[in-house]
Amino acid sequence: MGLIGKIFATLFGDNRNVIARTAEVFRENAEAGAARQSAERGAALSQFEKEFAAARASGFDRFMDGVNRLPRPALALGTLGLFIAAMVDPVWFAARMQGIALVPEPLWWLLGVIVSFYFGARHQYKGQNFQRSIVQSAARAPQIAASIAALESAHASQTGTAQDDDLSALADREEANPALQAWRARTYRRDR
Repeated sequence: MGLIGKIFATLFGDNRNVIARTAEVFRENAEAGAARQSAERGAALSQFEKEFAAARASGFDRFMDGVNRLPRPALALGTLGLFIAAMVDPVWFAARMQGIALVPEPLWWLLGVIVSFYFGARHQYKGQNFQRSIVQSAARAPQIAASIAALESAHASQTGTAQDDDLSALADREEANPALQAWRARTYRRDR
């Protein structure tokens, strides 16, 4: 074995590659990085799947969801009602507003905290339900992709059938249209 053979044996012998190993110190092995990233994503999806497993809502839960949907429309419609009341009976409205002016400031702060917590908690709850639905949709993606592939293959096998030939014949057939025929005759005479 010559000098060059010994150098190659040192660099590449025994199933090792000193150059590749040295390069991996400065740059990540793309294949190994992709495998780690895939394993990481799979672990995250399985964690999400366990965390957001669909729990069926009971009748009470559905009833409470309906009750929870009432405050926002009630606040909006109540505010519109106040505007209407101010226009219909300004004296009655002014008396009610004087009563509201007597409410102490700490009570207003308490009302603000209650409303903030209510809407904040509802926002968080609905956000978690949205994330749960995304995970469920992502879990169904392979089934949907298989269904689409089956539909596309069925469509590809139907091209060039007798039905397509019938449609082509209908498109090529000239219908009797007296107005169109008269226009063509006039145009033909003019062009001569």
